[in-house]
This record gives sequence, structure tokens and C-alpha cells, in this order.
Amino acid sequence: MSEVSIRPLQDRVLVEAAAAEEKTAGGIIIPDTAKEKPQKGRIVAVGNGKKDEPLTVKVGDEVLYGKYAGTEISVQGRDYLIMRESDIFAIL
Repeated sequence: MSEVSIRPLQDRVLVEAAAAEEKTAGGIIIPDTAKEKPQKGRIVAVGNGKKDEPLTVKVGDEVLYGKYAGTEISVQGRDYLIMRESDIFAIL
């Protein structure tokens, strides 16, 4: 796990999205234009939480989130999503 130079504020988390599926279950290769946006990833940084609402996720957790959740950002040449903890559906 690499160190990230960005620290989210309050209830926001920084997520590294999992790679998109390359093949279907039947072995058909999916072209880049047809790949679905991944809906799971790994938490790489977390904020401090809100005063009355501590965060329930921590760095290293594998999570599921909404298809259009978060804002895409690039830090040190890597792509991440920054989102509120409430956009996360589950910890895997």
C-alpha cells in the first residue's frame, strides 16, 4: 500500500477503484468502450469524520459504492475517487 499525499476532510474518503472486468464469464473480451465503471475499490485515505459521526471505514477496507458516486481525481499519476462515507454501501 503506497502513501498518498492527500488527506480527505470530514466524512470523505479516498478510494482506489478496482480494475474493470477484461472478460465476461464466457471468456469474451470486453472492449474499452463497453467496460462498466467499477463499483468496488480499496480505501486509501480517510478524513477525521464529523463531530458527532465517527467514520466506520478505515484505510485498507474493500468497499462497494454507487455506480456514479464520488469525484474522479488524479494524484501522483494515479486515479482515485473521493466521496462521502454515505456513498459507500458495504464493506467487503
